[in-house]
Amino acid sequence: MNKKQEIVPKLRFPEFEVDYNIKFLRGDSLFEPVVNKNHNSDLPLLAITQDQGAVPRDQIDYNVTVTKKSLATYKVVEIGDFIISLRSFQGGIEYSRFKGICSPAYIVLRKKRNDVLERYYKYYFKLENYIQKLNRNLEGIRDGKMISYSQFSTTKIPYPSLREQQKVADCLSSIDKLIDVEGRKLELLKKYKKGLMQKLFPAEGKTLPEWRFPEFQRCGEWISKPLGKISEILMCKRIFANETDITGEVPFYKIGTLGGKPDRFISRSTFERYKELYNFPKEGEVLISCSGTVGRCLQYDGCDAYFQDSNIVWVDNQTLEIDNDLLFHLLSGTNWNRLNSTTITRIYTSDLKELIISFPVNKNEQLKIANCLSSIDSLIEAQSNKFEFYRTQKKGLMQGLFPSFKEADE
Repeated sequence: MNKKQEIVPKLRFPEFEVDYNIKFLRGDSLFEPVVNKNHNSDLPLLAITQDQGAVPRDQIDYNVTVTKKSLATYKVVEIGDFIISLRSFQGGIEYSRFKGICSPAYIVLRKKRNDVLERYYKYYFKLENYIQKLNRNLEGIRDGKMISYSQFSTTKIPYPSLREQQKVADCLSSIDKLIDVEGRKLELLKKYKKGLMQKLFPAEGKTLPEWRFPEFQRCGEWISKPLGKISEILMCKRIFANETDITGEVPFYKIGTLGGKPDRFISRSTFERYKELYNFPKEGEVLISCSGTVGRCLQYDGCDAYFQDSNIVWVDNQTLEIDNDLLFHLLSGTNWNRLNSTTITRIYTSDLKELIISFPVNKNEQLKIANCLSSIDSLIEAQSNKFEFYRTQKKGLMQGLFPSFKEADE
């Protein structure tokens, strides 16, 4: 049976549509490993990350002590080099925008030809289908297996003309700039909200906030109470695995899916029965994840849904001394690491009951603060959606602009 290679990208710039199909060559035809330890340890130490590539350790939160003796074995990385890291089986091959030194455990790759544009391969080496090809000989091997140079060498990669490489790289670089700008805007909004909350809520040991709306300047001091004195901490009835399915009528949220897309469901009859017989949150009450991403808060929107017991609890705010919207913002801004018995992995009911919260007595002031912060949340959500839109656009472009190497029957 004859085979042919389909090597034309789904999306191609018009000026290249008349060109021949893009060649696919072995990795070692275009890149070679380099080992240069000729340095005086005066170059920056590079951390190899999946989201930023190779970056100086002092630019990120990476604090690992390295002895002078170990530094002597580190490899020099030039700008434009690629690094096969211990996690390349997950995130692909990383690109370096910096000159520095990296661990000898990593493989440093450098182009062999002048008509190879590093910026083009910076994107290709992060493609999901390329990573899958690199992993084809790793099936069944335990997590942590490193991609070898031999595997890289024998994996074929596209080799279009230099002009087409430049065109594709420029296109993706332009959307990267948009993503960077929108990401910075998102972070600024988050920082703004954090700073605003520090002004609108009293500092520790204080009874008045630094900033207060003018109409409430004479409303007196805020009060502080343990959360357990004004509410109960409740959870849903336990749902067993055999009561759930991958499809169904009512979403069943666990800590990994809270606030996102559910992956398990329960029947309508089970939901109605448990909702009637056991504890169930009221619309607006605050749900809290107690494990996994600890302290994540979400207001129950009133839609039919059920929540994993123990790992997800809610604040049963029957006294309504504090408005649920304000309580949501207070709990969302809580530093959970300061709780007495908290570890990184768990919040206990006793922690929540003993949590001291401060709030104004005046209900109108509570609503004013909550509405102010909710308006910032709306801006953050809109900006987050814009940021994710560009990320999705980039992913689609990458899938279309790079050819897919596969064999098909003629």
